[in-house]
Amino acid sequence: MSTSAATPSAAARTPRTRAPELVGRRWVGTDGRALRLADLRGRFVLLDFWTSCCVNCLHVLDELRGLEERWAAELVVVGVHSPKFPHEAEPGVLDDAVRRYEVHHPVLDDADMTTWRAYAARAWPTLVLVDPTGYVVASLSGEGHADGLERLLGELVPEHEAAGTLVRGERLFTPLAEDADDDGLRFPSSVLPLPERLGGGLLVSDTGHHRLVVLDEDGRTVRRAVGGGGRGLVDGPAATARFAEPQGLCLLPADVAARTGVDVLVADTVNHAVRGVRLGADGGEVVTLAGTGRQLRRREGGGPALRQDLSTPWDVAWWDDQVVVAMAGVHQLWALEPGAAPADGTVRVLAGTSAEGLRDGDAEQAWFAQTSRLVPSADGAVLWVVDSETSALRRLERTGAPVDRSVHAVEDVRLANAAPVAAPGYRVTTVVGSGLFEFGDRDGEAGGALLQHPLGGAVLPDGSVAVADTYNGAVRRYDPTTGAVTTLVGDLAEPTGVAVVGEGEAAELVVVESRAHRVLRLPLTAGRVVGGSAGSVERPPTPLAPGAVALRVRFTPPTGQHLDDRWGSPVRVLVSATPADLLAAGDGAGEELGRDLVLRGTPGTRGVLHVSAQAAACDAPADGADDDALLGAACHLYQQDWGIPVVLGDDAPDELVLDLRGV
Repeated sequence: MSTSAATPSAAARTPRTRAPELVGRRWVGTDGRALRLADLRGRFVLLDFWTSCCVNCLHVLDELRGLEERWAAELVVVGVHSPKFPHEAEPGVLDDAVRRYEVHHPVLDDADMTTWRAYAARAWPTLVLVDPTGYVVASLSGEGHADGLERLLGELVPEHEAAGTLVRGERLFTPLAEDADDDGLRFPSSVLPLPERLGGGLLVSDTGHHRLVVLDEDGRTVRRAVGGGGRGLVDGPAATARFAEPQGLCLLPADVAARTGVDVLVADTVNHAVRGVRLGADGGEVVTLAGTGRQLRRREGGGPALRQDLSTPWDVAWWDDQVVVAMAGVHQLWALEPGAAPADGTVRVLAGTSAEGLRDGDAEQAWFAQTSRLVPSADGAVLWVVDSETSALRRLERTGAPVDRSVHAVEDVRLANAAPVAAPGYRVTTVVGSGLFEFGDRDGEAGGALLQHPLGGAVLPDGSVAVADTYNGAVRRYDPTTGAVTTLVGDLAEPTGVAVVGEGEAAELVVVESRAHRVLRLPLTAGRVVGGSAGSVERPPTPLAPGAVALRVRFTPPTGQHLDDRWGSPVRVLVSATPADLLAAGDGAGEELGRDLVLRGTPGTRGVLHVSAQAAACDAPADGADDDALLGAACHLYQQDWGIPVVLGDDAPDELVLDLRGV
């Protein structure tokens, strides 16, 4: 199939679909009022199917903010929260997610995924645009669609205005009452014990207040704040600098701090930047060391750190004489080498192909899934990696074999990355976790142990690893010498960060309890073994026929954009399956939006098809434009990873159609 898998004329022949009713457990942000599509008739309705654990969903929340403002009278954005993990369906968790991520539109609590099924959603995030007469006019998967939606509304709003079907109105949203104190913490995420040379105390990412705070050792008293408390990207004196949902923290070695002029690094998540903080007696200072403030929209990356876009850096760690950055937004690990001045730093891809999932092996071919915490071992031989979306604990080690990282290999597609770099090779192995859709709450032998969306970690004095098992509300312990997982403490409100203070018998565990807006100090006990339970993501399976199945990914570029193949194929599709033998043919990477699959099995066979699609569309220059105009045209990357549960059946369809951008 050609790369133009869908065209406007083909889309125009598609029968019109009446939007199904919005049905769920309750509504958030409406003051208890249940909304019906009939209540919204006359306005465009954009349904945003999301789940609070998904980094791509968080990207979409940010992308939609401007769209909501510009089309406030004509457009109603409605979040449909269809949870991936059981914890996300617990009462109150969605309310806190709306507060945490500053969602300012109504959200349907689709705890049983009723509306998800009605709209045949297959991935987080999915966007569905409904016109003022109640018909679906677009179905979009993944992120990066704000520009296309802007253009689509620019076309459709005048049409409905002329037809008399458009009725403008006020924005629909009732803010939720806050349960965090203004002068305390709000959804904190990470904690870093400071050495005496920096004044001691605990440095905490006060994520919900967009700042850092230094607490006394008791974890309660605020000594000082770093950041003015408002969302933004502003360098300068600590009192006026600004962050946007800062997460991970990293203490630089004293000699590196002296060379670079900063003491602590911060993963400034929503600013897509790595910031440096100098904690001086004069109040301190904040500087940007990597990132431009824009989200990375291309597959490759590397070069001068301040000229390189990043994608949701979630954590930072000093390991193997470099700063390792958990680039959660593209499911990779990057390396930052800071210079003597901010402008001198460089970045490059260290590990990961950008495919989301769990695959071990050589670092350049490994798969990660929203890495949330990086924990160097005491001897520096291992970097422990906490992957939230695969509920996994993994390890990165140097192999000693040099790798030319000037070219970053993604399956059989090789992408130019940066100038030739001779860098050490690394290898990834998994000790706890088995995939994107398997999770649970189980101690025991590591191969059978289960976590649920962990977000934090720390090395304990005996060399074992404490994991903040966030959605299980626990801190777990993995012992590399015995290969066993035990539980240190439970009944916590979303622990997201852990650290150790003190030594010997006086050592204590510091835990960031994010939903409780506090930091706890707890005794460091040996732990207990719990039997626990296993689970998997429960979504309705898609029936497919055994044998030959045609996969079609539909993509229609927005008006004014086109697929540009001047430097090769502008699309990429990667297909795999769990279990792997479900696919008898059709797996691997390709440069077309359609391919033939062969599914192995008999009626009743179940599995998961993993489809990752990317399409790059560029703004179309005016007719007769010269080469400079072509080279300068803005380009947009559309991408989505689907994990589709399937069940084989004799009378099931032999075609699977996925909408990357179906209009």
